[in-house]
Amino acid sequence: MISESGAFVKGMMLGGVFCVLVTLLGHIKMDYSTKSHEHRHLQAPKKEDVLNLSEDERLGLSHSIRVYCIILVKPKDLSYWAAVRETWSKHCDKAEFYSSEKVKVFNSIVLDTEDMWLMMRKAYKFAYENYKDDYNWFFLAHPTTFAIIENLKYFLLKQDSSQPFYTGRTETSGDLQYVNGDGGVVLSIESLRRLHKVFEDPDKCPEQGGMIWKLSADKQLAVCLKYTGVHAENAEDSERKDIFNTKSVGSLIKEAMSSHPQQVVEGCCSDMAITFSGLAPNHMHVMMYGVYRLRAYGHSFNDALVFLPPSGSDND
Repeated sequence: MISESGAFVKGMMLGGVFCVLVTLLGHIKMDYSTKSHEHRHLQAPKKEDVLNLSEDERLGLSHSIRVYCIILVKPKDLSYWAAVRETWSKHCDKAEFYSSEKVKVFNSIVLDTEDMWLMMRKAYKFAYENYKDDYNWFFLAHPTTFAIIENLKYFLLKQDSSQPFYTGRTETSGDLQYVNGDGGVVLSIESLRRLHKVFEDPDKCPEQGGMIWKLSADKQLAVCLKYTGVHAENAEDSERKDIFNTKSVGSLIKEAMSSHPQQVVEGCCSDMAITFSGLAPNHMHVMMYGVYRLRAYGHSFNDALVFLPPSGSDND
């Protein structure tokens, strides 16, 4: 009799837990699709496209693309923080660090949260409300990312910032296509405007993820943008090679040596690569040397466009 009573109690408890789970699942919006979307690839312009422009048109283009860089950091990232500040971020038209908490040794915009999605939300909200009239492209990166901003600007030549663009290195999770944050995320001012607006709708873009399944910050960003009609687009060069990389140069070369031993360079990376990820602080300084300082004497690249550094910048 006692065993039967115990079995009954256990059954009641299990049934109660099951009911709670069903109730919780009922409140989670698992279907984040809005309407079907055919995946597109955005390609950088060919050199010939730029050469066909007049000198005045080229000059106008080089001045029209203004990039605001958002770097999300935490106190544990201090060495990376310093490296980014001393290297590639100088090439942004303006770069600011958004930190989870106040750090005395570096200036930053304090977000007062450790949650990466909340950090991203607050950073985008601040950027839009303070810089929507000053910049037309917004580039978000992590402190382990190295970016070549001139290549980003070149890639954006064919894109209209008044249109909704959300690009980088895309990946797929179920039916959701999103930009992997490790390679950097690029939003046009129109996409940021829509994102800022949907932040006000907790049903479509909640501050917190589901109670059982929590999406990563880059996936949550894609969900919110998808509700506004903005979809992730993979960025490629004119030869269809990825230009936002979620790995370091060293890792990509090793992979190319293994899979394409006769074509290591061609199999590794695009000549117009914009980002590499997973770099140690000292590797960022090595990248600066290779990208901006090392030159073959007497050799001219004859680039069709020149992107001048921000006024007052001490960049390389």
